[in-house]
Amino acid sequence: MLSRTADHLFWMARYTERAENTARMLDVNVQTSMLPQSDEENAEGWRALLGISELQHAFDQKYQSLEGREVIDFMVRDPGNPSSIVACLTAARENARAVRGTLTTEVWEIQNQTWLDMQRRLTSDLLETDPSKFFEWVKYRSHLSRGVTLGTMLRDEAVHFIRLGTFLERADNTARILDVKYHGGAPESGESMSQRDFYYWGAMLRSVSGFEIYRKVYRDVITPARIAELLMLRADMPRSLLACMDEVVSNLHEVRNDVSADTERFAGRLRAELQFGKIEDILAEGLHDTLTRFLADIYELGNRVSRDFLVPLAA
Repeated sequence: MLSRTADHLFWMARYTERAENTARMLDVNVQTSMLPQSDEENAEGWRALLGISELQHAFDQKYQSLEGREVIDFMVRDPGNPSSIVACLTAARENARAVRGTLTTEVWEIQNQTWLDMQRRLTSDLLETDPSKFFEWVKYRSHLSRGVTLGTMLRDEAVHFIRLGTFLERADNTARILDVKYHGGAPESGESMSQRDFYYWGAMLRSVSGFEIYRKVYRDVITPARIAELLMLRADMPRSLLACMDEVVSNLHEVRNDVSADTERFAGRLRAELQFGKIEDILAEGLHDTLTRFLADIYELGNRVSRDFLVPLAA
């Protein structure tokens, strides 16, 4: 497969996944902002969301104050924000259009129709009156895109590059959500969790479609340590770091070439650290340090994939 074709497929998938992840983060913040809290606590929640995406500086350049409605507008409508839902779904469609001949008709139509529907929804007042409904629509369209891709495309290199982009993006996002939410919401050692804490962590689990899974796996009260274990070390949790790395390693193996051995080994090491890790050891070392290192490694892995298979990223 030509490097440019693989590049478009890879980034089509990453941008689609990124739009979904942005919708998930915004939705959980909308839900938690309804809890009884001070204006300072509410602002801190929105500030943390900007921090997850490393967009605090870009936001501050455009807005004088930090309000929920302004953050939503910045993260949804602003085409100048590369992580906004508008920018991501537009980029996903443009990448799909560039490789229209490689995709099935159904996959292309999903990408194109999503972009068209987005224009109509954003010209209505849906985002102001019921933002959660809009975010659910974004998630649904992402699910639909993945389902149609697996259901209609030949399982060749094109699908493997699409899957590679999806799970690299998902691993990055899960690590960011867990790092910021755990750092800001975990009670100090020896403290009990308040009713607000339980709602906070429940909303966080829902942001990664993990609430029902948590109940099925642990059948007990929600605790930050178990959430960290679920989202890092459980291979059967679809959005966990280990599940993502399983997919990354598997798809890298399917597209391997003469220069990708080091990249495969690098990805394999990341997976092994999660596969054989214990949450007690991770917490003892420091969850923030572990996740910071993982995010740096995922960024490096993305660069290696670009170097070995795709159009190299600009320096």
